[in-house]
Amino acid sequence: MIVKNITVLGSGVMGHGIAQVSATAGYNVVLRDIEQGFLDKAMEKVKWSLDKLVSKGKISKEEGDAIFARITPIVNLKEAVKDAELIIEVVPEIMDLKKKVYAELDKVAAPEVVFASNTSTLPITEIASTTSRPEKFIGIHFFNPPQLMKLVEIIPGEKTSQEVIKLTQEYVKSVNKIAVICRKDVPGFIINRLFIPMVHEACYVKDRTGATLEEIDSAVKFKLGFPMGIFELADFTGMDVIHKATVEMHLRDKKVINPHPIVEKMFDEKKLGQKSGEGYYKYSDDKYERISLSEELASKCDPIQIIANILNNAAWLVTNGASDIKEIEKAAQLGLGLKKPLFETAKEIGIKKIVDELNKLAEEHGDFYKPDPLLVSMQ
Repeated sequence: MIVKNITVLGSGVMGHGIAQVSATAGYNVVLRDIEQGFLDKAMEKVKWSLDKLVSKGKISKEEGDAIFARITPIVNLKEAVKDAELIIEVVPEIMDLKKKVYAELDKVAAPEVVFASNTSTLPITEIASTTSRPEKFIGIHFFNPPQLMKLVEIIPGEKTSQEVIKLTQEYVKSVNKIAVICRKDVPGFIINRLFIPMVHEACYVKDRTGATLEEIDSAVKFKLGFPMGIFELADFTGMDVIHKATVEMHLRDKKVINPHPIVEKMFDEKKLGQKSGEGYYKYSDDKYERISLSEELASKCDPIQIIANILNNAAWLVTNGASDIKEIEKAAQLGLGLKKPLFETAKEIGIKKIVDELNKLAEEHGDFYKPDPLLVSMQ
């Protein structure tokens, strides 16, 4: 199978970003949405992004024009998929909506066309089963913004063929990204399995220890090697995204997240983070604003419960055959911006100390905290 023509369904931030990186790599791209107005807006954003690259000298004006010319906006679904070999679906993370889209798509796309869903949490096998081609269905999770983020998670469903996995790996490489494969279709895949539960755990740490948001964030940044604090990262990601991922993941696996009520409360109150002007922190305008964190504030908080949570989930991925330590470290470095490998940080703190902390938490707060057998064996 050779891919030359790609259709991207959905022209939001992720959709037009994926269209741009695909066109930059030389693919002919059709960008499809349900209204012309959405497509016009998306094409303006692609133009702005390419103009920026031209002004910075990253590409020539001719290259920018050629990339832009390779993207064709089309509203009619049948027309949009008629030449496609690969269709990347980027509609909102709502299971019923995705299933509806695939029901229509399955009727109009040629039988040999590969379907790839850009989902960050929804089960690939479940979506694939609504189509007539589960063996030609795969998860492909780009990170936001696709133009800048290097990592792409590839998630085969239970019936995805080896040929389709290989084709997806080749496509990811061709658009100059780095792939990690989540070998099992588990809730949250790799990155969200680490990140989303950690946001909730940080809320519990605040309750249990009385540490301030800034103290916890400083400890996460300066002691655990994150590029920013966990609450800061949550505000940057958006509480709508975090809440939606929480609901989907918890629905399918109670062991993955111990939901803290504040996350749902903030979502209900529209405190979505930077995009709404208030989340865990308040923001003065829509410009990207950093919270002042320091080594001094970090010294006031012990982040052991936070590292224990992320490590327990990483160990779960290994124990359950979804990934291995090397792939998890690669994903954490590229997807979460970790400056130091997770398991290295864990060894510095002491794995025995982390396991003891998990056992103590399990006694006080239930089985959710029970240490994974892999961690127990690493002591």
